[in-house]
Amino acid sequence: MLVVRRRAGESVLIGGDIEVVVLEAGQNRVKLGIMAPREVLVFRKELELTREQNRAAAVTDALSLSRLAGALSALGRRDSDSGAVEQLTDATTCDASAGDPDGR
Repeated sequence: MLVVRRRAGESVLIGGDIEVVVLEAGQNRVKLGIMAPREVLVFRKELELTREQNRAAAVTDALSLSRLAGALSALGRRDSDSGAVEQLTDATTCDASAGDPDGR
């Protein structure tokens, strides 16, 4: 990691086509201006962390839904084998002991 001291109004060049300018510097904050070509993505790191957490949650939820679908399918086969066919029309009819109401 390169560490550079800059004051307000000073800048740093990265790769010749990206310029980072210190717009304001306070005691606990720094305001930066970033000039880069349109094809270069620039975003805050916390946004990428949130995106990764959302992707991980989506995969987990997809696995949970897949397991639920398999269980419901097995339940439907078992019920149809015994001659009793039931249709679930409302999520509140599901067994609450199987997880929280959100299906997790």
